Amino acid sequence: MPETTQSGLSDKAAGAIAYITFLPAIVFLFLPPYNTRPFVRFHCWQSIFLNITAFVVDVLVGIVLALVVPFLPFSLYSLHLLWVVEAVWLLVWILCVVKAVNGETFKVPVIGAYAEKLANQ
Repeated sequence: MPETTQSGLSDKAAGAIAYITFLPAIVFLFLPPYNTRPFVRFHCWQSIFLNITAFVVDVLVGIVLALVVPFLPFSLYSLHLLWVVEAVWLLVWILCVVKAVNGETFKVPVIGAYAEKLANQ
């Protein structure tokens, strides 16, 4: 079970807060005592990787839509692709936050393995 730190913030709370944006995740990676706790480090790294992945995928989808939409007869349908991508990111983010609050280390495919590796160094 994750421990409570001296400041009163539990590891579960710190892990969940790390998903707010990448900024708390970076802060927790440098701020003692959180930077020594594998549970918090895992969620920090996974949050950072998730943000980077979401940014890259969103940019790529935007580029593809910008290139393809002018040639499609129903360009409104192509916007649905963007909405689906954003909905997937939202669902993954909610899942990660809920798992962190419950003290679990849910690994997002691919990036979760890297986060776990970095958390245990």
